[in-house]
Amino acid sequence: MTPPRTPQIPVVVLAGFLGSGKTTLLNHLLRNRAGTRIGVIVNDFGAIEIDAMTVSGQVGSTVSLGNGCLCCAVDASELDTFLETLTRPSARLDVIVIEASGLAEPQELVRMLLASDNPHILYGGLVEVVDAAEFDSTRKRHPELDRHLAVADLVVLNKTDRVAEAERERLRATVAELSGPAAVISAVHGRIDPELFFDPALRPDGEGMAGQLSFEDLLRQEECDEHEECDGHGHADHLHASYESVDFTSDVPLDPRRFMAFLDSRPEGLYRIKGFADFGAGDRDNTYALHAVGRFLRFVPRPWARGEQRLTQLVMIGAGIDAGALLAGLAACRADEPAPDVSTSDASADAEAVERGMWGVLRYVQEQAPEQEAAAEA
Repeated sequence: MTPPRTPQIPVVVLAGFLGSGKTTLLNHLLRNRAGTRIGVIVNDFGAIEIDAMTVSGQVGSTVSLGNGCLCCAVDASELDTFLETLTRPSARLDVIVIEASGLAEPQELVRMLLASDNPHILYGGLVEVVDAAEFDSTRKRHPELDRHLAVADLVVLNKTDRVAEAERERLRATVAELSGPAAVISAVHGRIDPELFFDPALRPDGEGMAGQLSFEDLLRQEECDEHEECDGHGHADHLHASYESVDFTSDVPLDPRRFMAFLDSRPEGLYRIKGFADFGAGDRDNTYALHAVGRFLRFVPRPWARGEQRLTQLVMIGAGIDAGALLAGLAACRADEPAPDVSTSDASADAEAVERGMWGVLRYVQEQAPEQEAAAEA
Protein backbone atom coordinates (compact mmCIF):
# COMPACT_ATOMS: atom_id res chain seq x y z
CA MET A 1 0.00 0.00 0.00
CA THR A 2 1.29 3.46 -0.91
CA PRO A 3 2.24 5.49 2.18
CA PRO A 4 0.55 8.87 2.74
CA ARG A 5 2.41 11.64 0.93
CA THR A 6 4.25 14.43 2.70
CA PRO A 7 1.82 17.35 3.32
CA GLN A 8 2.42 20.12 0.80
CA ILE A 9 2.25 23.83 1.59
CA PRO A 10 0.61 26.04 -1.05
CA VAL A 11 2.82 28.89 -2.26
CA VAL A 12 0.96 31.96 -3.58
CA VAL A 13 2.70 34.62 -5.70
CA LEU A 14 1.33 38.11 -4.99
CA ALA A 15 2.25 40.52 -7.79
CA GLY A 16 1.37 44.01 -8.96
CA PHE A 17 3.10 47.24 -9.90
CA LEU A 18 4.24 49.80 -7.33
CA GLY A 19 1.30 51.41 -5.56
CA SER A 20 -1.26 48.77 -6.54
CA GLY A 21 -1.80 47.76 -2.91
CA LYS A 22 0.05 44.44 -2.62
CA THR A 23 1.43 45.12 0.85
CA THR A 24 -1.94 46.44 2.06
CA LEU A 25 -3.57 43.22 0.85
CA LEU A 26 -0.85 41.15 2.50
CA ASN A 27 -1.32 42.99 5.80
CA HIS A 28 -5.04 42.27 5.54
CA LEU A 29 -4.32 38.55 5.14
CA LEU A 30 -2.05 38.58 8.18
CA ARG A 31 -4.68 40.38 10.25
CA ASN A 32 -7.46 37.99 9.21
CA ARG A 33 -5.60 34.71 9.06
CA ALA A 34 -7.99 32.83 11.41
CA GLY A 35 -5.17 30.96 13.13
CA THR A 36 -3.44 30.10 9.85
CA ARG A 37 0.36 30.32 10.04
CA ILE A 38 1.65 32.30 7.06
CA GLY A 39 5.19 32.43 5.73
CA VAL A 40 5.96 35.64 3.84
CA ILE A 41 8.79 35.98 1.33
CA VAL A 42 9.50 39.52 0.16
CA ASN A 43 11.29 39.55 -3.19
CA ASP A 44 12.58 43.10 -2.87
CA PHE A 45 15.54 45.10 -1.63
CA GLY A 46 13.97 48.14 0.00
CA ALA A 47 12.60 48.66 3.48
CA ILE A 48 9.05 47.36 3.49
CA GLU A 49 6.44 47.48 6.20
CA ILE A 50 4.56 44.28 6.98
CA ASP A 51 1.97 44.20 9.74
CA ALA A 52 3.39 47.28 11.51
CA MET A 53 6.93 45.80 11.55
CA THR A 54 9.75 47.02 9.34
CA VAL A 55 11.78 44.28 7.69
CA SER A 56 15.27 45.33 6.70
CA GLY A 57 15.81 44.66 2.99
CA GLN A 58 19.00 42.68 3.51
CA VAL A 59 19.02 39.40 1.65
CA GLY A 60 19.03 36.48 4.04
CA SER A 61 17.09 38.10 6.87
CA THR A 62 14.23 36.22 8.50
CA VAL A 63 11.94 38.01 10.94
CA SER A 64 9.21 36.60 13.14
CA LEU A 65 6.05 38.66 12.90
CA GLY A 66 5.05 37.61 16.41
CA ASN A 67 1.74 36.01 15.38
CA GLY A 68 2.93 32.61 14.20
CA CYS A 69 4.01 34.05 10.85
CA LEU A 70 7.48 34.50 9.42
CA CYS A 71 8.90 37.00 6.94
CA CYS A 72 12.01 36.75 4.75
CA ALA A 73 13.59 39.33 2.44
CA VAL A 74 15.28 37.45 -0.39
CA ASP A 75 16.83 37.66 -3.81
CA ALA A 76 14.92 35.56 -6.35
CA SER A 77 18.05 33.47 -6.94
CA GLU A 78 17.84 32.26 -3.33
CA LEU A 79 14.15 31.47 -3.41
CA ASP A 80 14.61 27.71 -3.17
CA THR A 81 16.86 28.09 -0.13
CA PHE A 82 14.23 30.03 1.78
CA LEU A 83 11.44 27.74 0.68
CA GLU A 84 13.45 24.90 2.17
CA THR A 85 13.69 26.82 5.45
CA LEU A 86 10.02 27.74 5.58
CA THR A 87 8.80 24.23 4.74
CA ARG A 88 10.62 22.57 7.62
CA PRO A 89 8.14 20.90 10.01
CA SER A 90 9.42 23.06 12.86
CA ALA A 91 8.06 26.20 11.12
CA ARG A 92 4.52 24.70 11.18
CA LEU A 93 3.40 26.94 8.32
CA ASP A 94 0.11 26.43 6.47
CA VAL A 95 0.69 28.71 3.49
CA ILE A 96 3.52 30.78 2.01
CA VAL A 97 2.96 34.10 0.22
CA ILE A 98 5.68 35.55 -2.02
CA GLU A 99 5.27 39.29 -2.45
CA ALA A 100 6.99 40.07 -5.73
CA SER A 101 8.88 43.29 -6.27
CA GLY A 102 6.77 45.98 -7.93
CA LEU A 103 8.99 45.67 -11.01
CA ALA A 104 9.44 41.91 -10.97
CA GLU A 105 8.31 39.55 -13.72
CA PRO A 106 5.85 37.28 -11.87
CA GLN A 107 6.11 34.63 -14.59
CA GLU A 108 9.71 33.99 -13.55
CA LEU A 109 8.70 33.36 -9.93
CA VAL A 110 5.94 31.01 -11.12
CA ARG A 111 8.37 29.12 -13.34
CA MET A 112 10.77 28.74 -10.41
CA LEU A 113 8.02 27.34 -8.23
CA LEU A 114 6.79 24.88 -10.84
CA ALA A 115 10.37 23.77 -11.55
CA SER A 116 11.28 23.43 -7.87
CA ASP A 117 12.38 20.03 -6.60
CA ASN A 118 11.04 20.82 -3.12
CA PRO A 119 8.44 18.08 -2.43
CA HIS A 120 6.86 20.10 0.39
CA ILE A 121 5.42 22.92 -1.73
CA LEU A 122 2.41 23.17 -4.00
CA TYR A 123 1.74 26.01 -6.43
CA GLY A 124 -1.02 28.17 -4.97
CA GLY A 125 -1.59 30.56 -7.87
CA LEU A 126 -0.49 33.93 -9.22
CA VAL A 127 -2.52 36.84 -7.84
CA GLU A 128 -2.14 40.14 -9.71
CA VAL A 129 -3.20 43.31 -7.84
CA VAL A 130 -4.34 46.18 -10.05
CA ASP A 131 -4.90 49.82 -9.00
CA ALA A 132 -8.30 50.73 -10.46
CA ALA A 133 -7.70 54.48 -10.09
CA GLU A 134 -4.35 54.36 -11.91
CA PHE A 135 -4.96 51.46 -14.30
CA ASP A 136 -4.72 53.38 -17.57
CA SER A 137 -1.63 55.36 -16.57
CA THR A 138 0.06 52.24 -15.15
CA ARG A 139 -0.66 50.36 -18.36
CA LYS A 140 0.87 53.21 -20.36
CA ARG A 141 4.04 53.27 -18.21
CA HIS A 142 4.25 49.49 -17.99
CA PRO A 143 2.79 47.85 -21.12
CA GLU A 144 4.00 44.52 -19.73
CA LEU A 145 0.98 44.70 -17.40
CA ASP A 146 -1.04 43.07 -20.19
CA ARG A 147 1.34 40.12 -20.13
CA HIS A 148 1.12 39.85 -16.35
CA LEU A 149 -2.66 39.80 -16.46
CA ALA A 150 -2.64 37.14 -19.18
CA VAL A 151 -0.86 34.66 -16.88
CA ALA A 152 -2.66 35.54 -13.63
CA ASP A 153 -4.91 33.01 -11.89
CA LEU A 154 -6.74 35.66 -9.84
CA VAL A 155 -6.93 39.42 -10.41
CA VAL A 156 -7.74 41.80 -7.55
CA LEU A 157 -9.10 45.06 -8.93
CA ASN A 158 -8.14 47.20 -5.95
CA LYS A 159 -9.09 50.75 -4.88
CA THR A 160 -12.46 50.53 -6.63
CA ASP A 161 -13.84 53.11 -4.18
CA ARG A 162 -11.79 55.74 -6.00
CA VAL A 163 -13.58 55.41 -9.34
CA ALA A 164 -17.19 55.98 -10.39
CA GLU A 165 -19.48 53.04 -11.07
CA ALA A 166 -19.41 53.40 -14.87
CA GLU A 167 -15.61 53.53 -14.79
CA ARG A 168 -15.50 50.44 -12.55
CA GLU A 169 -17.54 48.50 -15.07
CA ARG A 170 -15.28 49.61 -17.92
CA LEU A 171 -12.15 48.66 -16.00
CA ARG A 172 -13.58 45.32 -14.96
CA ALA A 173 -14.47 44.49 -18.57
CA THR A 174 -11.00 45.50 -19.79
CA VAL A 175 -9.21 43.52 -17.07
CA ALA A 176 -11.42 40.49 -17.69
CA GLU A 177 -10.61 40.61 -21.41
CA LEU A 178 -6.86 40.82 -20.72
CA SER A 179 -6.84 38.11 -18.05
CA GLY A 180 -8.88 35.54 -19.97
CA PRO A 181 -10.24 32.77 -17.72
CA ALA A 182 -8.89 34.27 -14.48
CA ALA A 183 -11.36 35.30 -11.77
CA VAL A 184 -11.58 39.07 -11.21
CA ILE A 185 -12.40 40.26 -7.68
CA SER A 186 -13.09 43.90 -6.78
CA ALA A 187 -11.64 45.22 -3.52
CA VAL A 188 -11.19 48.32 -1.39
CA HIS A 189 -7.98 48.72 0.64
CA GLY A 190 -6.97 45.18 -0.36
CA ARG A 191 -9.73 43.59 1.71
CA ILE A 192 -10.64 40.24 0.16
CA ASP A 193 -11.68 37.01 1.82
CA PRO A 194 -8.53 35.11 2.93
CA GLU A 195 -10.27 31.84 1.97
CA LEU A 196 -9.59 32.74 -1.64
CA PHE A 197 -5.92 32.19 -0.79
CA PHE A 198 -5.98 29.43 1.81
CA ASP A 199 -8.20 27.27 3.99
CA PRO A 200 -8.43 28.24 7.68
CA ALA A 201 -6.21 25.98 9.75
CA LEU A 202 -7.84 23.62 12.23
CA ARG A 203 -5.35 22.96 14.99
CA PRO A 204 -5.58 20.06 17.44
CA ASP A 205 -3.55 21.90 20.07
CA GLY A 206 -6.30 24.41 20.80
CA GLU A 207 -4.52 27.24 19.05
CA GLY A 208 -6.96 29.92 17.99
CA MET A 209 -9.75 28.83 20.35
CA ALA A 210 -12.04 31.40 21.93
CA GLY A 211 -10.52 33.16 24.91
CA GLN A 212 -8.58 36.34 25.54
CA LEU A 213 -8.61 38.75 22.59
CA SER A 214 -5.55 38.34 20.41
CA PHE A 215 -3.64 41.07 18.56
CA GLU A 216 -5.38 39.78 15.42
CA ASP A 217 -8.81 40.27 17.03
CA LEU A 218 -7.94 43.82 18.06
CA LEU A 219 -6.77 44.72 14.57
CA ARG A 220 -9.99 43.33 13.09
CA GLN A 221 -12.03 45.40 15.57
CA GLU A 222 -9.99 48.45 14.62
CA GLU A 223 -10.88 47.89 10.96
CA CYS A 224 -14.52 47.48 11.93
CA ASP A 225 -14.52 50.77 13.84
CA GLU A 226 -13.28 52.50 10.68
CA HIS A 227 -16.19 51.19 8.58
CA GLU A 228 -19.77 51.80 9.69
CA GLU A 229 -21.08 49.10 7.34
CA CYS A 230 -19.41 46.49 9.54
CA ASP A 231 -22.34 46.76 11.99
CA GLY A 232 -20.13 45.43 14.78
CA HIS A 233 -19.38 42.11 13.09
CA GLY A 234 -16.03 42.89 11.48
CA HIS A 235 -15.46 43.94 7.90
CA ALA A 236 -14.10 40.50 6.96
CA ASP A 237 -17.58 39.03 7.50
CA HIS A 238 -18.80 40.78 4.32
CA LEU A 239 -15.90 39.86 2.05
CA HIS A 240 -17.50 36.66 0.74
CA ALA A 241 -19.98 38.72 -1.28
CA SER A 242 -17.44 39.18 -4.11
CA TYR A 243 -17.19 35.50 -5.02
CA GLU A 244 -19.26 32.32 -5.10
CA SER A 245 -18.61 28.91 -3.59
CA VAL A 246 -20.29 25.77 -4.98
CA ASP A 247 -20.27 22.37 -3.24
CA PHE A 248 -20.68 19.01 -5.00
CA THR A 249 -21.03 15.60 -3.34
CA SER A 250 -21.65 12.25 -5.00
CA ASP A 251 -21.76 8.70 -3.65
CA VAL A 252 -21.48 7.42 -7.24
CA PRO A 253 -17.86 7.25 -8.53
CA LEU A 254 -16.76 9.63 -11.28
CA ASP A 255 -15.87 8.51 -14.77
CA PRO A 256 -12.22 9.69 -15.05
CA ARG A 257 -12.45 10.51 -18.76
CA ARG A 258 -15.55 12.64 -18.37
CA PHE A 259 -14.20 14.33 -15.26
CA MET A 260 -10.95 15.29 -16.99
CA ALA A 261 -12.98 16.70 -19.90
CA PHE A 262 -14.91 18.78 -17.35
CA LEU A 263 -11.68 20.09 -15.79
CA ASP A 264 -10.16 20.84 -19.20
CA SER A 265 -13.16 22.99 -20.11
CA ARG A 266 -13.75 24.68 -16.74
CA PRO A 267 -15.35 28.09 -17.25
CA GLU A 268 -13.86 31.54 -16.88
CA GLY A 269 -13.90 32.91 -13.36
CA LEU A 270 -13.53 29.51 -11.69
CA TYR A 271 -10.46 30.15 -9.57
CA ARG A 272 -10.10 27.18 -7.21
CA ILE A 273 -11.30 23.58 -7.05
CA LYS A 274 -10.47 21.51 -4.01
CA GLY A 275 -11.66 18.26 -2.50
CA PHE A 276 -11.54 14.53 -3.13
CA ALA A 277 -12.59 12.41 -6.12
CA ASP A 278 -13.60 8.75 -6.14
CA PHE A 279 -12.87 7.06 -9.47
CA GLY A 280 -14.39 3.72 -8.51
CA ALA A 281 -13.13 0.97 -10.81
CA GLY A 282 -10.38 3.31 -12.05
CA ASP A 283 -8.58 2.90 -8.71
CA ARG A 284 -10.42 1.04 -5.98
CA ASP A 285 -7.55 1.46 -3.49
CA ASN A 286 -7.27 5.26 -3.43
CA THR A 287 -9.22 8.47 -3.17
CA TYR A 288 -7.70 11.39 -5.08
CA ALA A 289 -7.20 14.78 -3.43
CA LEU A 290 -7.71 17.47 -6.06
CA HIS A 291 -6.01 20.88 -6.05
CA ALA A 292 -6.75 23.21 -8.96
CA VAL A 293 -5.93 26.91 -9.03
CA GLY A 294 -6.28 28.81 -12.27
CA ARG A 295 -4.67 26.69 -14.95
CA PHE A 296 -2.71 24.55 -12.47
CA LEU A 297 -3.99 21.07 -11.60
CA ARG A 298 -2.68 18.40 -9.24
CA PHE A 299 -4.03 15.07 -7.97
CA VAL A 300 -2.66 13.34 -4.88
CA PRO A 301 -3.80 9.73 -4.29
CA ARG A 302 -4.42 8.57 -0.73
CA PRO A 303 -5.43 5.07 0.43
CA TRP A 304 -9.03 4.78 1.59
CA ALA A 305 -9.23 4.46 5.36
CA ARG A 306 -10.88 1.36 6.76
CA GLY A 307 -14.64 1.96 6.93
CA GLU A 308 -14.38 5.37 5.20
CA GLN A 309 -17.43 6.28 3.14
CA ARG A 310 -16.48 6.48 -0.52
CA LEU A 311 -17.60 9.88 -1.73
CA THR A 312 -16.58 12.55 -4.18
CA GLN A 313 -16.62 15.89 -2.36
CA LEU A 314 -15.58 19.04 -4.21
CA VAL A 315 -15.70 22.78 -3.53
CA MET A 316 -15.47 25.25 -6.42
CA ILE A 317 -14.64 28.92 -5.82
CA GLY A 318 -14.82 31.74 -8.32
CA ALA A 319 -16.40 34.97 -9.49
CA GLY A 320 -19.25 35.24 -11.98
CA ILE A 321 -19.64 31.47 -12.22
CA ASP A 322 -22.86 29.61 -13.06
CA ALA A 323 -23.46 27.28 -10.08
CA GLY A 324 -26.22 25.35 -11.84
CA ALA A 325 -24.10 24.68 -14.91
CA LEU A 326 -21.15 23.53 -12.78
CA LEU A 327 -23.30 21.11 -10.79
CA ALA A 328 -24.92 19.77 -13.96
CA GLY A 329 -21.50 19.29 -15.55
CA LEU A 330 -20.22 17.35 -12.55
CA ALA A 331 -23.38 15.25 -12.33
CA ALA A 332 -22.76 14.22 -15.93
CA CYS A 333 -19.32 12.96 -14.88
CA ARG A 334 -20.76 10.26 -12.62
CA ALA A 335 -20.05 6.73 -13.82
CA ASP A 336 -23.14 4.72 -14.78
CA GLU A 337 -23.59 1.31 -13.17
CA PRO A 338 -23.19 -1.47 -15.78
CA ALA A 339 -26.40 -3.27 -16.71
CA PRO A 340 -26.74 -6.87 -15.41
CA ASP A 341 -26.88 -8.34 -18.95
CA VAL A 342 -23.68 -6.68 -20.21
CA SER A 343 -21.65 -9.18 -22.21
CA THR A 344 -18.09 -10.11 -21.30
CA SER A 345 -16.71 -8.30 -24.35
CA ASP A 346 -18.67 -5.13 -23.50
CA ALA A 347 -17.49 -5.27 -19.89
CA SER A 348 -13.90 -5.68 -21.06
CA ALA A 349 -14.18 -2.69 -23.40
CA ASP A 350 -15.69 -0.62 -20.59
CA ALA A 351 -12.83 -1.54 -18.26
CA GLU A 352 -10.30 -0.54 -20.92
CA ALA A 353 -12.05 2.81 -21.35
CA VAL A 354 -11.87 3.45 -17.59
CA GLU A 355 -8.19 2.50 -17.56
CA ARG A 356 -7.46 4.90 -20.44
CA GLY A 357 -9.39 7.61 -18.60
CA MET A 358 -7.24 7.11 -15.49
CA TRP A 359 -4.12 7.87 -17.51
CA GLY A 360 -5.52 11.40 -17.93
CA VAL A 361 -5.73 11.68 -14.13
CA LEU A 362 -2.31 10.16 -13.48
CA ARG A 363 -0.65 12.75 -15.73
CA TYR A 364 -1.35 15.23 -12.92
CA VAL A 365 -0.04 13.10 -10.06
CA GLN A 366 3.33 14.30 -8.83
CA GLU A 367 6.05 11.69 -8.62
CA GLN A 368 7.11 10.62 -5.14
CA ALA A 369 10.12 12.33 -3.65
CA PRO A 370 13.19 10.13 -2.98
CA GLU A 371 12.55 10.01 0.78
CA GLN A 372 8.96 8.88 0.12
CA GLU A 373 10.16 6.14 -2.24
CA ALA A 374 12.56 4.97 0.45
CA ALA A 375 9.73 4.89 2.96
CA ALA A 376 7.63 2.83 0.54
CA GLU A 377 10.45 0.29 0.20
CA ALA A 378 11.08 0.06 3.96
